[in-house]
Amino acid sequence: MKSVVAAVLLLLVTGCTAATPSFPADGRVDYQLGGAWQPPADVTVVARDRTEPPLAGVYSICYVNGFQTQPGEASFWLDEHPELLVRDASGEPQIDPNWPDEMALDTSTPAKRTALAGILGQWIDGCADDGYQAVEFDNLDSYTRFDGLTRDGNVAFARLLVARVHERGLDAGQKNSAELGTVGRDVIGFDFAVSEECFIFDECALYTDVYGEKVIDIEYDDTDLDGLCDYDGLPTLTVVRDRDLTPGGTFWSCDE
Repeated sequence: MKSVVAAVLLLLVTGCTAATPSFPADGRVDYQLGGAWQPPADVTVVARDRTEPPLAGVYSICYVNGFQTQPGEASFWLDEHPELLVRDASGEPQIDPNWPDEMALDTSTPAKRTALAGILGQWIDGCADDGYQAVEFDNLDSYTRFDGLTRDGNVAFARLLVARVHERGLDAGQKNSAELGTVGRDVIGFDFAVSEECFIFDECALYTDVYGEKVIDIEYDDTDLDGLCDYDGLPTLTVVRDRDLTPGGTFWSCDE
């Protein structure tokens, strides 16, 4: 009887514990933040915005803008959480110089980081509940563009986000921020990296030296890609897309 009870208890425990998914280090990748579409059948990894459903049958990554507001969500932050936005000297929210419809989230104090983690934690839970296998966080480098933010503050906030992802049994992805080196993996706890244009900026090794084959790279067709497929150290999971990442837009990789 005791052995039967023990077996049942073990089944209950293991059945309630989500295993960390394994990142597929080969195959093909597609990056679909501009809209979901059905890629070719040999695609094994797909990244989509958190508002889209994951693609069944592949390793699906849920995109979350972890350190800035998303376009179309300004009123949510301004009306419900104005204290969590970075302000300039006149008290106005600071706007990203490259993305004029995005404001910076304020990671400058433990209290604000905790409050932000509560909000974004719900989004992470949504990714998990929808069936994604991983979450990636954009704009980790916001401290390089906004007064009042620091690298230490963003790293501390990233640790909170990654912990929530791991609690839900998912992988966590570092988006860009090659300058972090091993901090992303060893301090924050990221499991893989997503790079934009590591070929163009000649920094692919900064990612692969840390994450090995667990690196995704997106290159864009409006740049000079001559020599891309002969580039030493190009991540296996590299895709060329149109910059707007539109459904059915430019999509090719060197292994075609």
